[in-house]
Amino acid sequence: MRVLLLGADGFIGRRVADRLLADPDLQVTVLGRRDTADIRFDLSTGSPGALARFLDAVMPKVIINCAGATYGSPRALVRCNTVAVATVCEAVRRSHEPARLVHLGSAAEYGPSTIGSPVPETAEPRPTGPYGVSKLAGTELVLSSGLDATVLRVFDAVGPGAPTGSLFGRLAEGLRRALERGEPQLRTSDLSPFRDFIDVRDIARAVQSAAVSAATGVINIGSGTGVRVRDAAQLLVRASGFEGRLVEEGRPGLPPLPGPAPTGDAQGADSRSAEPRPLPEPVLWRQADVRTARDRLGWRARIPLEESLADIWTETACRV
Repeated sequence: MRVLLLGADGFIGRRVADRLLADPDLQVTVLGRRDTADIRFDLSTGSPGALARFLDAVMPKVIINCAGATYGSPRALVRCNTVAVATVCEAVRRSHEPARLVHLGSAAEYGPSTIGSPVPETAEPRPTGPYGVSKLAGTELVLSSGLDATVLRVFDAVGPGAPTGSLFGRLAEGLRRALERGEPQLRTSDLSPFRDFIDVRDIARAVQSAAVSAATGVINIGSGTGVRVRDAAQLLVRASGFEGRLVEEGRPGLPPLPGPAPTGDAQGADSRSAEPRPLPEPVLWRQADVRTARDRLGWRARIPLEESLADIWTETACRV
């Protein structure tokens, strides 16, 4: 089966590429902006017509879209997470043989949820920042496209290859420096929220399962367990051998709340205004209801969080 992979250079995309390329039943073509891609094309600036011509040349049965941006200005996020998706959907519609589309969404599309309860796919999305809004817009474009398509709403990805800008990428690098310098403590951001951590290799398995399935609509991809970030951080600390302590720094400007302190998802005030903008509601809890993935994809998470974090540490410790 011919598969066209978009976004193979990202954290998740690299693992998806590894998984697909190891499958002898799949013929994988990579489209992206870098020289390593089989087809060079920028989804955020290219036209649907040009992309449709590439699709007609490759004739994929399935298109997997792992492309997108996590950080950047609101305009950049919209360009990469919304405009690019519109280009993909329109190109598939224009192609001679429209392919099945597997698109990666994000749990950030849901926004705040009830503490202690898993979030089902039927939950009303209420994203709190530009990233979640731009991802939700991309999801809505896919769902309303009329294509044979599914959106995998991925929760909090961890594991080898974690970006240095991610929570555990930063923490691992901070631990490495603290060990090298013999420092007794390490300052971190607030670690009180709960998240649903899912290994990037398990995500790749879910993508592969979705590619060969007939499932449509939104499907949550997570572990199904809410873990306090502080507890996960301690697993990384133990893997590193760091014997000092973590010092959490609260986020300024957030009102006091009962229970756990707010997460770092909130946006800062607008410096151009005399009055600060109201801060978005913090996301204190994130846990996926994963029954749909189990029932429709035959998929569930396999890799424990301890292994994911140990692999992050191993990579960081070996970095020169």
